[in-house]
Amino acid sequence: MIGQCGLTWQNFDSKPVLEIGYLFQRAFWHKGYAIEAARACKKYAFEEVKAEEVFSIIRDTNTASQKVAARNSMTFRGEVMKYYREVEMLHYVYAVQK
Repeated sequence: MIGQCGLTWQNFDSKPVLEIGYLFQRAFWHKGYAIEAARACKKYAFEEVKAEEVFSIIRDTNTASQKVAARNSMTFRGEVMKYYREVEMLHYVYAVQK
């Protein structure tokens, strides 16, 4: 197993949004797996789920994932604060419409 990628519901701007999320083991970073998986999830969301828009919510310091979102035709939509283990973390929100 090299990691995971899929669709999940997240909250943004006081509403649920369908998010493409991915997480790979470090040994498999920068090999093209994230963009390949993210594009497949976008295609599945639009063609099978019939979603009109999909999002990726990415930590502000994760520039590699921000580049994956941009390569997946997503554009910056805003910022959101998330809390992990009682620590506040800034995340950037990217999205693309069908």
